[in-house]
Amino acid sequence: MKSIQAITALSALAQNTRLETFRLLVRHEPDGVPAGELAKLLDIPQNTMSAHLATLSRAGLVKSERQSRSIIYRADLDGLRDLTLFLLKDCCGGSTELCAPLIAELTPCCEPVGRPS
Repeated sequence: MKSIQAITALSALAQNTRLETFRLLVRHEPDGVPAGELAKLLDIPQNTMSAHLATLSRAGLVKSERQSRSIIYRADLDGLRDLTLFLLKDCCGGSTELCAPLIAELTPCCEPVGRPS
């Protein structure tokens, strides 16, 4: 990821409704949420939600898919990964002991469920 892409993504998230929308979509992975339902859940007008979703989409943080008459929005986890790696890539100048607590704190939320023993 280049700096300009990271700036675009971070600026998209630097607004309360867009940040809450993105966090909501991350919680609803992999199913996604229809645009109208997002507007209802966050109690904002649908046209306003559309504008916020367009900003998040241009920033590479959400993707959409038409299903019949609905548009389902999902968090773009590849975009989130790229942004996170961009921010952490040079963490602590390579001092593993300084980064280890951060990595450890992120790991439990993402462990696969029902792994075979």
